[in-house]
Amino acid sequence: MEQRILGKTGRSVSVVGLGTWQLGADWGSVEPEQAQAVLAASAEAGVRFFDTADVYGDGRSEQAIGTFLAQNPGLDITVATKMGRRAEQVPENYSLANFRQWVDRSRKNLGTDTLDLVQLHCPPTPVYSSAEVYDALDTLVAEGAIRNYGVSVERTDEALEAIRHSGTASVQIILNAFRLKPLDEVLPAAKAAGVGIIARVPLASGLLTGKYTRDTDFPEDDHRNYNRTGSAFDVGETFSGVDFELGLKAVAEFEQLVPAGASMAQAAIAWAAARDGVTTVIPGARNVKQAQANAAAASVALGEEFDDGVRWIYDHYFRDAIHPRW
Repeated sequence: MEQRILGKTGRSVSVVGLGTWQLGADWGSVEPEQAQAVLAASAEAGVRFFDTADVYGDGRSEQAIGTFLAQNPGLDITVATKMGRRAEQVPENYSLANFRQWVDRSRKNLGTDTLDLVQLHCPPTPVYSSAEVYDALDTLVAEGAIRNYGVSVERTDEALEAIRHSGTASVQIILNAFRLKPLDEVLPAAKAAGVGIIARVPLASGLLTGKYTRDTDFPEDDHRNYNRTGSAFDVGETFSGVDFELGLKAVAEFEQLVPAGASMAQAAIAWAAARDGVTTVIPGARNVKQAQANAAAASVALGEEFDDGVRWIYDHYFRDAIHPRW
């Protein structure tokens, strides 16, 4: 699989990575054995980047990855975790003392002395412009607790603020065929600054797989059920913030663009990976078949007509609602 350098980390990662939110919580239950099988299938298919967070299943996702790496010590896999969402979301909680506690917990979960990449997990907007926060993160690097740090954001203005700070190695942002705003300023700014871009939610919470209908029933513990109005966290994390029924109409248009031999999901992942400035795309997978299919998206080639079609769909269905908000 194609490898790219992840911004200022200097680390080589696969163009298709693995998001592991689903291995911890909020997508229905995933048994530990199933989680290990997904990690193994991804690694076997060439995936060399796992993204997790301390809040996913209250550490279960990190622990699953830690177990896998301990059992496969020869694999050169970069692990990015996130911190901050286990505490009340107020700027004053983003302090060096809390960072040390959160990082120590993640190091234990992942079974490592030094974390490859730690990302602030969509904190309150003022945190991105706090010099004290970046000083604290620099301290953790100097102490050897983390190698690099980055941010995960909800909005493009948050990404642009983080890119301004010299220590920011990477920015994780929602980017998919239904969420194009990062293409305007964030990707060019990141590229100019040498900051890596991790594209998350590439399948719009599964909408872009084409598997859902108006009658699809999501489990009670699945955020696609309980967070459609943003009652638990930013609604942009669920179906990329688009109305579900409107999204289904757009999916029917998207399906017409998909080239022969590729699935809708593979085309969506390949499109995101082909955007100039994107380092890696991190779809999730709940089973081995999904993990293998997602990794295979790295070899899907798309023409200009596909990109033109994606932009038409966005302009026709989503721009007015999505572009001003995120």
